[in-house]
Amino acid sequence: MSTILDQIIEQKHREISASRYQISLEDLERQLVDAPAPRGFLRALKSASAPALIAEVKKASPSAGLIRPNFDPVLIAREYQSSGAACLSILTDEKFFQGHLDYLRQVRKSVSIPVMRKEFIIDRYQIAEARLAGADCVLLIAECLDDTLMQDLYNYAQQLGMDVLIELYDLPNVSRVLATGTELLGINNRDLRTFRTSLEHTFLVKQQVPNSVLLVSESGIATNSDIQRLRAGGIGAVLVGESLMRQPDISMAVRQLMQGSAD
Repeated sequence: MSTILDQIIEQKHREISASRYQISLEDLERQLVDAPAPRGFLRALKSASAPALIAEVKKASPSAGLIRPNFDPVLIAREYQSSGAACLSILTDEKFFQGHLDYLRQVRKSVSIPVMRKEFIIDRYQIAEARLAGADCVLLIAECLDDTLMQDLYNYAQQLGMDVLIELYDLPNVSRVLATGTELLGINNRDLRTFRTSLEHTFLVKQQVPNSVLLVSESGIATNSDIQRLRAGGIGAVLVGESLMRQPDISMAVRQLMQGSAD
């Protein structure tokens, strides 16, 4: 029986094939000379007070359905920036998350902080698309990639001047991810196959990761007490989307999450 992750990856193969029919990877790469210069995603996280906030622009998800009906990606991104987010994560998957690559293009032109393309990346083509749209970082998911492809995609993104956040859930993937040389490792607290979520997963994975790697805790982060636990545990950054997207006042929600107050 296929999982939601299997279905998403099958869809990505179809989308990439269709996109290649419209424009080749070589033609995309030729256009990269016109892409905006990359902003340092990892540098921005390191410069912020830990845990730095990667705020996510996210309209919907397979597990939660429609999260924010009144969805204006540029307005949301600007609110995140003014509230102190160090970086932004933009969902670009259309079929399952109601995102779009145009959202990333629009947001990148409207803010000064670094932006990541959050997508199920399985091909260099998607990375070239991301850079052309202005992405400063891309997400790779270890559960979607074998060792050879993960290393190739990591190297390619680096060649294009981008940072790479490699995310994992399964503990056996820690050594695989570290072998790429990444300095930025995401710990997804939600199992993408079952959508069960636990903040404890971050601390379990952290035991296997050297201190030289900046850790990003992802999913299941909703309160300031969660932030305090992660700060005390030495976590460098958090990626938060759904809990913020559900709030009518995003700026206030960010302050309450990160500072414990609306001031």
